[in-house]
Amino acid sequence: MPAKNVLYAQSGGVTATINASACGVIETARRNRARIGHVYAARNGILGALDEDLVDTSFEPATAIRALMHTPGGIFGSCRYDLPPLPQGLAHFQRLAAVFRAHDIGYFFYNGGNGSAETAHQIATILPHLGQPVISIAIPKTIDNDIVGSDFSPGFGSVAKYVATSLREAMADLASMANSSTKVFVMEVMGRYTGWIAAACGMALPAGEDGPLLLLVPEVPFNRRQFIAAVRSRVERHGWCAVAVAEGICLRDGRRLTQAGGDGIPGHEQLGGVAPLIAAMLRKALGVKVHWSVLDYVQRAARHLASKTDVEQAYAAGRSAVEYALQGHSDVMPVFRRNGGLPCRWQIAPASLTRIMNREKRLPRSFLTADGYRLTAPARRYFAPLIRGEAWPPFSDGLPVHARLRLQPLRRHLQSGWQTPAKTKI
Repeated sequence: MPAKNVLYAQSGGVTATINASACGVIETARRNRARIGHVYAARNGILGALDEDLVDTSFEPATAIRALMHTPGGIFGSCRYDLPPLPQGLAHFQRLAAVFRAHDIGYFFYNGGNGSAETAHQIATILPHLGQPVISIAIPKTIDNDIVGSDFSPGFGSVAKYVATSLREAMADLASMANSSTKVFVMEVMGRYTGWIAAACGMALPAGEDGPLLLLVPEVPFNRRQFIAAVRSRVERHGWCAVAVAEGICLRDGRRLTQAGGDGIPGHEQLGGVAPLIAAMLRKALGVKVHWSVLDYVQRAARHLASKTDVEQAYAAGRSAVEYALQGHSDVMPVFRRNGGLPCRWQIAPASLTRIMNREKRLPRSFLTADGYRLTAPARRYFAPLIRGEAWPPFSDGLPVHARLRLQPLRRHLQSGWQTPAKTKI
């Protein structure tokens, strides 16, 4: 059987380690040249595949590909786009089949999260019916740690390490000024529907301390009166209080706090982040100086402080995807199953995409104390192995060095003019 080519693409919000998965794919494919031809990459995810906007990684030297291990962002560009289901999406799949056929694509690897898993599933199940057989595998990636069936997700360990470190450092600053200045610091992290990142902030405080740090996650309904009382007691006891809040915290009725203006009174809706809302609430209720911060992109781009464990897992995910493809697996994702504590020991197994796509793994309630504000011992045992180890990037002139690829365009074979409809979020 003649060797078939690979098409790799990145999807959704990127992480500090998604390019390590790209490295795993490319290096493993290059070690199997007898069965794999060229490794192509689509620019900007599935949109690049639809547009036939592809690059040939054959022009990249081994050293440049290895440098992906310490490069943040998505080196080939990512996107947020859902393929429409059949029958309305038939033209999309016909176009993809034509692109795959034109470039002899036999393997497709889509590096993303839950929504991206559906795209990989659609390609695995629909393109063969259009006369284009293809092995399609999803590669896990998400800072949200919400992939169902996987004990943890590549990308999460690094963001957990970064937010916990950032908060620990901010609390040292806060404690030094609390006597005459700021009493409360609020740090907002990502997490629209799950509180994994906000919960990881709890590692900033040593185990066993009922200290001045409170966690707010979407899985625990926000109670304004109880929360203000908790902050007040910490300020009275310690002189200051820090709060880590997930952007998607909700009231008991299911509305996000940002939708409800913080108290559920009609007309109090507020657009924007939750951190300034929490800060204003505490400033008014307690009459103290409050500072806030929204980490936004910096939390998922901080490759300089990546977890060594996470980097290794991200690479393993890419490597395993190619190995599974060569074994004939399709319509699956490599998922992680832990079988040890410190250091983190794990194994990878293929899981059906139909059990993963468009579902979310929620933060267990047992990871937080009864009041919902602090980590429990099981949570600490879960987080600790994932944030261990440093994988420093090389530095030059005091700044981290990132990979610089040639990104050699692949010659188009099809007529141009494909118009991608309005983008939908994944």
